[in-house]
Amino acid sequence: MDQIFNSSEKRLARTLLLMAEFGRADEAKTMIPPITQETLAEMVGTTRSRVSFFMNRFRDLGLISYNGRIHVHKSRLKAALTEEWPLYDSGTLQQVA
Repeated sequence: MDQIFNSSEKRLARTLLLMAEFGRADEAKTMIPPITQETLAEMVGTTRSRVSFFMNRFRDLGLISYNGRIHVHKSRLKAALTEEWPLYDSGTLQQVA
């Protein structure tokens, strides 16, 4: 059902947030365990190339940062999942008016 009603981008964001929730609740930014994009793709039900695209987009939007390991900015990612984050055009990352 999740794959029918939710985009792979939203499923990836939710997966990253779930992985980050295993950290301390009071941390604004949590480092998740080492994981490959291929494994994330299998968990989400999409391709590795789509995960790479979304991860770069999340990084550009300030939802995550990574340099070897993924750091999830939990409050920002939660806001994006609840659609409190400004809408962006999927192709250009330009804010939609």
